[in-house]
Amino acid sequence: MEEKNTEKYFAANQSYLFGFLVNLTLLVCIALLLYGVFGESMRGIFAQPQPVPEVVQKQNRKQRAVAAVDDFDRVENGIHVPTGLVFAEGFDVVRGTCTACHSAKLVTQNRATRAGWKGMIRWMQKTQGLWNLGKNEPIILDYLAKHYAPTEAVRRPGLDVAAIEWYVLDLAEEAVVQKQK
Repeated sequence: MEEKNTEKYFAANQSYLFGFLVNLTLLVCIALLLYGVFGESMRGIFAQPQPVPEVVQKQNRKQRAVAAVDDFDRVENGIHVPTGLVFAEGFDVVRGTCTACHSAKLVTQNRATRAGWKGMIRWMQKTQGLWNLGKNEPIILDYLAKHYAPTEAVRRPGLDVAAIEWYVLDLAEEAVVQKQK
């Protein structure tokens, strides 16, 4: 009786072993196929990055530092390149004050009169924690009002409703006209 159980056990294990070997063979074939298709590009996945020599690292840091200094004050066509602000009188005060809290894009995308800019400053002071600008406020307002004032409207102006000659449509009269036709 024990021999039959042992034979069944080995027979069952042999089928599991056979299935395992078939699966392993398929896995190896797939891996070889992928290597054949992707080849050397797969090698980079497992390769350790080569350390960059210290001399090259220092040169790269120095080049980035020089580029950052060069770009910091670069002006092209009257525009300060890093911020996009107009490079004119009051620029340094505006850059130092406004970009301390937000991007210069927030300035360049807006247009307002001097009163409008003053209203925005008051709103920022009231709700956003902007400090009292003191003697810099007139400098900032002059700069913003001059360089970021409202431009000509690009849309057509609204209709002058008062100048339109309106008429009242008399539906009874319209019905008579329709019957005559």
